[in-house]
Amino acid sequence: MPSELRRLFLSGALAGVLLSCPALAEPTREQVDRSVVLREDWQYLTREIAWPATWTPDGTAFSYRKTVKGGFAFETVDAGTLAKSPAFDHERLARALAQAMKRPVQALRLPFAEFGYDGSRQAILFSAGEQGWRCTLVEYACEERTEQGRPRGFGVVRDLSVPADNHPRLSPDGLREALVEGDNLVVRSRGGGDFVRLSTDGSAGNFYDPETIAWSPDGRHLMIYRVRPGYARHVLRVEAAPEGQIQPGLRRQLYPKPGDAVDMEQPVLFDLDTGRQTEVDPGLIPNAYQLSAPRWRPDGRSVAFDYVARGFGQAKVIAVDAATGKAHAAVTEDARTFVYADRRFAWEAGKAGDEIVWASERDGWNHLYLMDGRSGRVKNRITTGNWTVREVVRVDDAKRQVWFVASGMDAAKGGSEDPYFRHYYRIDFDGRNLTALTPEKADHVASLSPDMTLLIDNYSRVDLPNVSVLRRAGNGAPVATVTTGEIGALTAAGFRAPEVFTAKGRDGKTDIWGLVVRPRDYDPAKKYPVIENIYAGPHDSFVPKQFWPFGYHSGGDKVIGMQALADLGFIVVQIDGMGTANRSKAFQDVAWKNLQDSGFPDRILWHKALAAKDPAYDISRVGIYGASAGGQSTLNALLFHGDFYKAGVAYAGCYDNRMDKISWNEQWLGWPVDASYAAASGVDNATRLTGKLFLIVGEQDSNVDPASTMQVVDALIKADKDFDLLVVPGGEHSVGRSTGPIDYITRRQFDFFVRALQQQ
Repeated sequence: MPSELRRLFLSGALAGVLLSCPALAEPTREQVDRSVVLREDWQYLTREIAWPATWTPDGTAFSYRKTVKGGFAFETVDAGTLAKSPAFDHERLARALAQAMKRPVQALRLPFAEFGYDGSRQAILFSAGEQGWRCTLVEYACEERTEQGRPRGFGVVRDLSVPADNHPRLSPDGLREALVEGDNLVVRSRGGGDFVRLSTDGSAGNFYDPETIAWSPDGRHLMIYRVRPGYARHVLRVEAAPEGQIQPGLRRQLYPKPGDAVDMEQPVLFDLDTGRQTEVDPGLIPNAYQLSAPRWRPDGRSVAFDYVARGFGQAKVIAVDAATGKAHAAVTEDARTFVYADRRFAWEAGKAGDEIVWASERDGWNHLYLMDGRSGRVKNRITTGNWTVREVVRVDDAKRQVWFVASGMDAAKGGSEDPYFRHYYRIDFDGRNLTALTPEKADHVASLSPDMTLLIDNYSRVDLPNVSVLRRAGNGAPVATVTTGEIGALTAAGFRAPEVFTAKGRDGKTDIWGLVVRPRDYDPAKKYPVIENIYAGPHDSFVPKQFWPFGYHSGGDKVIGMQALADLGFIVVQIDGMGTANRSKAFQDVAWKNLQDSGFPDRILWHKALAAKDPAYDISRVGIYGASAGGQSTLNALLFHGDFYKAGVAYAGCYDNRMDKISWNEQWLGWPVDASYAAASGVDNATRLTGKLFLIVGEQDSNVDPASTMQVVDALIKADKDFDLLVVPGGEHSVGRSTGPIDYITRRQFDFFVRALQQQ
């Protein structure tokens, strides 16, 4: 067939296909504006949706936030009588907080979802935005919680421009106090007097840090860290339009990046009776990334600390004998890839650390082991199976029991339950008497009472509003239902729960789980462009499993954010591909030195499986959006999978992992910095861009260096690539999602996708 005739034939065939499917009408500006404010219009339509509870310090009551007419209220329940009362005076707290924040605060829209008690029921602690707060409940006064002591850049480099907290540390018997004088450790009688100098080898470049002083219970020994400072890298950010002034300002932030030298901490033990000074064997802690604070065992005969190696390939518990100064590795965890820092857990049983409850992925799943604290060997497995321990809630040393959170146990037994649902369990140290405490097929978030007798359980699914139940902690037996969510008004307004969809991943065996949100006027006879909401960080899983669809903080882009976009004529989805957490070690290991993968082989197969089931699902027009690590994944979708993804909106991305914070990136890409960092770089791969890209960044992002975005911009310009860019003056990392001109930025995102995927 001649080429011209072939083109005419193909054009006619395509026209026939398009005519066979009713076309979608392009949304009007009014429809876009309605979608932008959908969250605000809908989120106050629910009733009695309760958040996970916090116990009062005395364990006699618990408190939580719930939805009420017009907003949210905090309620306290007496655990004995189940009588309910306001947790505090909402109007007085709002006035006090408004005065402290210097901005309006509404009583039923307080800017926090959860709080804790500060030692008693007389004050509460919470975070609002980027700041921690403390408010008293007697006189109702609020103040910012400031970081105590010398700040550390991502926990590993001290800010030497700030003086250390060198207040005297009192001995347990109250007779002596320890502090640092002239970079060396000294002790004196309580309240003053002459110093007794314990060390003489400290200097400005190798100083004793007073914030690490730890007394033994008997007051005879001290452990302290001697510190050789790392590289104090600072990020500078120009604030172009500061509030209340014309001229720009300059901000400076301590910001260690991958490969930078970190503070080298040397634990040193002092015997105050003999004056002996003993350094812990440096061979036990080579190439340390971070040490925990020293902690003395209750019998005072030994002190322990945790060690993580640079590159996260090894973790240890180091124990030091107080009498001899001899140290040994009580537990050692080695990994071919990485030790998952967020799941590393050690609970020392007994007074001498002879046994340690330890979390390990050594068999391919995160499980609990009872370790011999002297030899480092496994005494016995506590948990086992093709499922994951997510968290240890409490260890009862006397009863030799562990309360923990796990997911995937039903799936491991051949069940159909979502393997990400969290359930609570109790088990004995010897692995016997495994007891399920939260049996409902849902995602559970519970809180154990201080005396370990009661459990307040909050459970839900994306299609099941929150239910709060008070249970017996011993066997999970329900005592009473505390609240049950009611969503009649929300449903009447048009809310429909998202569809849960699974498809096989790249290995042809593993289920990949995701959610599907369709327009409220969905017509299966029409064809809809597809947009994926992505976050693929290896540190967690991200597809919502709980009901609350709005996000816990203002502007949070959960199901309702997806619904608002879907209503403009899209099908919007969210997927957890391989490389994310909360499944097997192998599932998460896909991300190791491979962040550009972002689970895309699994995601694309998932999309194709849904398209095969639903003809309305048009995978010839797929967009993607995400923030932070999701922003990086969005860009990489267009760089490495531009044949599938056609348009992307990337917020605040860490587009080159060499530019981002040290902590997150060395965990997944290792140390030293190698070619895997460049392989994932949006800067180095900018020439590969196809499709349409919209970059959004806050000028004052303190989480991801905003220069990372501008370096991508520079590379794209040099590569002669077209793209859109929005820089928000003064904007932080969460700009457009929970801070900044949210409605404006949301509208710009929506407009972009309409132009990119519908105007063709």
